[in-house]
Amino acid sequence: MAEAAREPGPATPDTGTDTDAGTGRAREAARVTVADTTAGDGTGDEGAHPEVAALLARAHRLGADPRNTNYAGGNASAKATVPDPVTGDDVPLMWVKGSGGDLGTLTADGLSALRVDRLRALRDRYPGVDREDEMVAAFDHCLYGRGAVSGGPGAAPSIDTAMHGLLDAAHVDHLHPDSGIALACAADGERLTAECFGGTVAWVPWRRPGFQLGLDIAAVRDADPDAVGCVLGGHGVTAWGDTAEECERNSLHLIRTAERFLAERGRPEPFGPVLPGYAPLPEAARHERAAALAPLLRGLASTDHPQVGHFTDSAPVLDFVSRAEHPRLAALGTSCPDHFLRTKVRPLVLDLPPDTPYDETAARLRELHEAYRADYRAYYERHAVPGSPALRGADPAVVLVPGVGMFTYGRDKQTARVAGEFYVNAIHVMRGAEAVSSYAPIEEAEKFRIEYWELEEAKLRRRPAPKPLAARVALVTGGGSGIGRAVAHRLAAEGACVVVADRDADSARTVAGELGGPDTAVAVTVDVTEEEQVEAALRAAVLAFGGVDLVVNNAGISLSKPLLETTAEDWDRQHSIMARGSFLTSRAAARVLVAQGMGGDIVYIASKNGVVAGPNNIAYGAAKADQSHQVRLLAAELGTYGVRVNGVNPDGVVRGSGIFAGGWGARRAAVYGVPEEELGAYYAGRTLLKREVLPEHVANAVFALTGGDLTHTTGAHLPVDAGVAAAFLR
Repeated sequence: MAEAAREPGPATPDTGTDTDAGTGRAREAARVTVADTTAGDGTGDEGAHPEVAALLARAHRLGADPRNTNYAGGNASAKATVPDPVTGDDVPLMWVKGSGGDLGTLTADGLSALRVDRLRALRDRYPGVDREDEMVAAFDHCLYGRGAVSGGPGAAPSIDTAMHGLLDAAHVDHLHPDSGIALACAADGERLTAECFGGTVAWVPWRRPGFQLGLDIAAVRDADPDAVGCVLGGHGVTAWGDTAEECERNSLHLIRTAERFLAERGRPEPFGPVLPGYAPLPEAARHERAAALAPLLRGLASTDHPQVGHFTDSAPVLDFVSRAEHPRLAALGTSCPDHFLRTKVRPLVLDLPPDTPYDETAARLRELHEAYRADYRAYYERHAVPGSPALRGADPAVVLVPGVGMFTYGRDKQTARVAGEFYVNAIHVMRGAEAVSSYAPIEEAEKFRIEYWELEEAKLRRRPAPKPLAARVALVTGGGSGIGRAVAHRLAAEGACVVVADRDADSARTVAGELGGPDTAVAVTVDVTEEEQVEAALRAAVLAFGGVDLVVNNAGISLSKPLLETTAEDWDRQHSIMARGSFLTSRAAARVLVAQGMGGDIVYIASKNGVVAGPNNIAYGAAKADQSHQVRLLAAELGTYGVRVNGVNPDGVVRGSGIFAGGWGARRAAVYGVPEEELGAYYAGRTLLKREVLPEHVANAVFALTGGDLTHTTGAHLPVDAGVAAAFLR
């Protein structure tokens, strides 16, 4: 049986998302606990080594502030001497953030432990810059024990390990602050660095991260013991110190000094004047336009691979796309390797003002998308060499729409959101560089060497296989309890992003929280009988995740009365929620599904009562029969768009069901002459399998219909009733 509807409420989204760069990392960083800063010292002692604890605390402080570094960007290290557990002799160790991970949420398990003497001995084995990638494998031979801080295997050493190990400093930070990258990407960055820091910070010309860059930075320290750090051309900053406190102080000195320099020396309006007609739309109109464009854009961005979307209309984005210089700057692309690895080398930019009619805008976006794909393939072919990784997909990761905002895409919500955060970082970098000079990112060939680096490809290969519903977005009505809650949990567990829609806002928020927060699920308050609220729920879904792929019509209510006691109000209420509500939800969803062009699924939680004439439930049974036939009608109509429509027919879902808890159970127990507490057993006893049906069993059926194995099934009804012979479909 479908889940009961809740108390009325407005159709308002509760997405829990933030649009400014870095907020995701700040939220995650807040979850770090004191326990995260404890770690063994590499000798088998499970107590915290002081330098490891200091390193983690420093990383958390630096990583929690988006002005200091971007999500998963940069790394930090500490060195100390510890007794070897075998010989008892003192050995020099370095703990450094391993491959992947994020400074703001770094734990001891995210560190690699290496012997500094062995790492520095690699200088004598270095084969030169043309073969420097071979050194990454050599890092494994420098690991201390199994490379972990304590006990188990440690994180894989990153490409920046040499930067930290070869530098003669006890503590090292490598960060990607917007202010530092602005100097690093300015046309005359070397001169500006000298003016900004007065000689205490060196300039290192662009070099791809690797062993040679580590040698270059070590040479800076050796040549000038008074230097506290360096600006890396086209890349970021590195700072060091003899203690964790000194290193952090020097890192913040670099960042804040660069911020002040850009603010004091920068010219106003570095992006030029606002283009006529390109000013941001009012917020309501902006979001309405974004919701209309989101399904189309997601479909285009998913031409090669299914993608989840993220939308932001933060002030930096809206200002950038309104200014005269944004087409030129966007075409130059991002520069910092951490940026374009997530944003691709450049975004797709709509070249129309925001008041352009939708049909004209949509047509132009399709043209621009085709041109983008052709340009990206040409970029790949210009620079690919034998042995280069295969082209991963030619669709944009970032789409800029003047007056509206920015749409970003990735294999999951977090990846899409982070891509947006990184492009906001890139906007800040362009603003800073243009304010004091001109923005001059690294050459396209160098960008390709990073984007299609075999070492980056190896990271991709280490990712776990995607779950069956990865990159799919599901909307579940009546998702705040019972069957709807179980369905939401199962779909999220299988990789889907879930929109939990319910009339009870608190229940919807609770379930969304259970599923893991805004990168996995959002809550939407909606009464499915109200057309405007249903439309608003779908708008909220596409703004949260870019679109919708899977809709579960589960909202429902039950009244158990014989015909002569059933009022017209009873009849209308049942049909309004289940028949009308399912129709309104399916219609709104179909508009999104058709616009996306990616196919999709609509699943109705119907009932065996739509097939069997049960006693005293004329209104409920008739409404369920209506839903059942909607499945057949919509399967026939939407098949041409690749949309499959199927139903699930549960029976006797007593435990965990909002319907039964709301009085239906007592009335049905009275009809059958059994105590209410024995109703579940009564239902089980009349089935062929003698088993009770639970919400989880209905959720399993929804997944079976949508998880990828039944690709050629539509218009079907799947019984989940433990075997009710009278409900066999004929």
